[in-house]
Amino acid sequence: MVVFNGLLKIRICEALDLKPTAWSLRHAVGPKTQTFLLDTYIALNVDDSRVGQTSTKQKTNSPAWNDEFVTEVHNGRKIELSVFHDAPIGYDDFVANCIIQFEDILQNGSKHYEEWPPIASPFQYNCWIFNPPGKN
Repeated sequence: MVVFNGLLKIRICEALDLKPTAWSLRHAVGPKTQTFLLDTYIALNVDDSRVGQTSTKQKTNSPAWNDEFVTEVHNGRKIELSVFHDAPIGYDDFVANCIIQFEDILQNGSKHYEEWPPIASPFQYNCWIFNPPGKN
């Protein structure tokens, strides 16, 4: 397994057509279930450590964050982006997530990585890797 040591810079751009989960709709009744808008944010983890969280975008299912995070990574294996609905009461509701292996980023031979992750409700991010192993 490939591990990453170096500086990670990631910009979380936007999401398109996020869908509320059944759990998110538990308090909605009638026609509200058809037009329910999410208050979303993304939690950014490297392995099992939280390294950032976007701002919350209110009442939209296609939020644009353009929030950028920079962190030093030691022996990193994966990046996890998890979308949550900021619930007014109780725990926030999980909406979607994706996991990016550092190995996949590093194997393309570039210091820049951008994609729409293949999850049920896609969102876009840009990822820059600095000081990859063997490339100074």
